Amino acid sequence: MKTVLITGSNGFVGRNLTVSLTQRKNVKVTGFDVDDDQTVLSSLVAGADFIFHLAGVNRPQNVEEFTTGNTGLTQTIVSLLQKQGKKTPLVISSSSQAAQDNPYGISKRDAEDAVFAYGRQTGAPVYVYRLPNVFGKWCRPNYNSAVATFCNNIANDLPIQINDPNMVMNLVFIDDVVNSFIAALDGSVAVQDDFCQVQPVHTARLGEIAALIHSFRESREDRSIPDISDPFTKKLYSTYLSYLPVGQFSYPLKMNVDERGSFTEFIKTPDRGQVSVNISKPSIAKGNHWHHTKNEKFLVVSGEGVIRFRKVGSEEIIEYNVSGEKLEVVDIPTGYTHSITNTGETDMVTVMWCNEMYDPEKPDTFFEPVNLYLTGMKGIQGITAKNKTKTLGLNS
Repeated sequence: MKTVLITGSNGFVGRNLTVSLTQRKNVKVTGFDVDDDQTVLSSLVAGADFIFHLAGVNRPQNVEEFTTGNTGLTQTIVSLLQKQGKKTPLVISSSSQAAQDNPYGISKRDAEDAVFAYGRQTGAPVYVYRLPNVFGKWCRPNYNSAVATFCNNIANDLPIQINDPNMVMNLVFIDDVVNSFIAALDGSVAVQDDFCQVQPVHTARLGEIAALIHSFRESREDRSIPDISDPFTKKLYSTYLSYLPVGQFSYPLKMNVDERGSFTEFIKTPDRGQVSVNISKPSIAKGNHWHHTKNEKFLVVSGEGVIRFRKVGSEEIIEYNVSGEKLEVVDIPTGYTHSITNTGETDMVTVMWCNEMYDPEKPDTFFEPVNLYLTGMKGIQGITAKNKTKTLGLNS
């Protein structure tokens, strides 16, 4: 069992790290935060096998607090380790501001120097992270994070202020930070030019970040989802959702209801098609149409029914029996007229995916019954389908 001390354990980064480490069976986590009695720090340091020093000051009431909260606390921890004759590995979360000559940057750079000196004098492994802007869940809004403020305020219908939309921000995601810290704990983090780097670093303009977050809010209205193939967008969307007001996690969808059941669009994307939910009443058949370019996937999740196909211009009818008792997907190819019929005694629920969003200007949907023989109707090529039916299992 390895005992890990986290200073700043109640802060944004500390809280995320604490939660992740407590999920590991071979780690015991102890914490120290700004409100804790300073006299307990000595015993906590003495009992630690590894230290994450994440505590610091970035919004002081006076400038002197930079020195006491950043440099001073770090020097205290290093001094305790040296007095106790320990070579405990030490991670410190510094800031990219340490390269600047402002009071905050100087205090962080002096803290780095104290850690480097401890490593040289004792031979203990030290890991210094100059972190850029960190974003993710549990970050305090309206404090020192533009991303947290934008996510919180936009989710809660509050105004945001952008002084310079073209300001470029370098950002790292909290989970990437935590993963890198844990890699240091496991002895597998890379040190380059004295510093450890969290990868990837995302670069975006402030105005672009705000526009993305606004689009996340609007996605509920147009039933869209963001392009999560982009790593930054994916992480920012996850962050935004963590700031949703309690009681507003859900949102309604427009159900198109008639005597046959209902049809409801769930998710629409320009590059991955759309997902809808279809509910059919008992004995109801839907479809009896075909497409040139649209292809679909049907998944019955409740009830039972039959999906029928007939290639346009042919006579053979193919049937697939479907049921919520055995979840299997049926592909709906182009050029096949198709229908889905509820053969059970309860509503049949089908999740339907289509490769393209519905365009009322180009619906690409052509009515033609699957079974022309029973309906007495002619196909578009004048061929009447005989009652020749082939029933297939979904694995056929």
